[in-house]
Amino acid sequence: MSAAVVNQLIAALGDAVDITETARESARADKSGHAAHGLPLALVHARSVSDVQETLRIASATGTPVVTQGARTGLAGGANAGEGEIALSVRTMDRILEVRPDDLVAVVEPGILNADLNTALAEHGMWWAPDPASRAISTVGGNIATGAGGLLCAKYGVVRDAVLGVDVVLADGRLLRLGHRTVKGVTGLDLTSLMIGSEGTLGVIVGATLKLRRTIPGQVCTLAATFVNVRAAAVASAAVTASGVQPAIMELMDAASLAAVHDLLDLGAPAPGVAQLTIQTDGVAAVADAEAIAAILRAAGGTVAVSHNAEEGERLLAIRRSMHPAMERLGTTLIEDVSVPRSAMPAMFDEIARIERERGVVIPTVAHAGDGNLHPNFIFDAKPNVAGIVDVPEYIWEAADELFTAALKLGGTLTGEHGIGVLKRRWLADEIGDDQWELQRQLTRVFDPQGILNPGKVFAP
Repeated sequence: MSAAVVNQLIAALGDAVDITETARESARADKSGHAAHGLPLALVHARSVSDVQETLRIASATGTPVVTQGARTGLAGGANAGEGEIALSVRTMDRILEVRPDDLVAVVEPGILNADLNTALAEHGMWWAPDPASRAISTVGGNIATGAGGLLCAKYGVVRDAVLGVDVVLADGRLLRLGHRTVKGVTGLDLTSLMIGSEGTLGVIVGATLKLRRTIPGQVCTLAATFVNVRAAAVASAAVTASGVQPAIMELMDAASLAAVHDLLDLGAPAPGVAQLTIQTDGVAAVADAEAIAAILRAAGGTVAVSHNAEEGERLLAIRRSMHPAMERLGTTLIEDVSVPRSAMPAMFDEIARIERERGVVIPTVAHAGDGNLHPNFIFDAKPNVAGIVDVPEYIWEAADELFTAALKLGGTLTGEHGIGVLKRRWLADEIGDDQWELQRQLTRVFDPQGILNPGKVFAP
């Protein structure tokens, strides 16, 4: 059957089907460090909507699982393809189909990189707001499939706030055009929102109608504030939020993450225990907002530097954006993603410190402090096994379990932007409850009766 499926794909799609071991091996893994077991049957490089439809018609007729992929930059194992599956890449579908400055709308294919899209939009005096730290390497389709956020989301929203419609190919090959080009539209159920964050379990996103913003007038101000410890920094960030002043970016780095990045960038070691808040204001009120925030931070015990130079601001933000390569130098990393109410961030950092102390683990943590989204990084020593898979030790999962439980008790959630994928599926019912878990599972079967789209992801088998 496997050979027959591959032969049908090659007959229909020709050289878009790659069956080399190198290609199939690459389709097994993402940036999480997790890899699927076994090799997929083939890696299909879809060049058009019709290629996606043909792939899914063959998959549906033969009952073959399909895993949709973009740039494979995910951090939850959600797009890893394994034994007996077809890896369907939409990365080469990367065109901007339409830009309408008068309507503040762009229509794009899913494979375009976030940063490339915004470079092109800048020529029209516009931008797309979602700003994940992976913007230079992650695709718009992947951003939509995972419901991504980013550094700017506290002020400008996440992907869900910036998508008007999506074009989706269902498991049987049918093409649906969901949503609207209008700002308002309440005709029927909101299936567009259902697709955002669905992680490839409902259909394959082959196009998106995006809501744009005009380039922000005024200047940008950037603040770097250091605190004696991470709790003090978290208290200060909560005070900024409570004040009503709205920064565009507010990022927090604990002592371990800050020290690791300083080492990576040869910046000199920060003082022991010191944590840092990096905050950026923009628009016509940027200077006044920066002054108000600086006063709040100083009152909270921070040592504050303010820059009105955009290039200097980008250099300061580069420290935060260098987190992942810095962590890779410390060992194997399980990169996690929880969110709590912003007022609960100090308590969440207390919980992380407790888990580190009691479990004897190292958990460098950064946070999008403007919206309460924390990224704890569990560091451990491990080598890939003979199958090329890094097995996360049980003691790390036990520590992660405590951290997830703590986030939920504080009124938080398991994931703010990375998605559930494979790595978090065992905890999904803990957050949403058994009844909602079953209802969501049944919804996936409405769109995909055979269960061939990204099987084993999100919902535990």
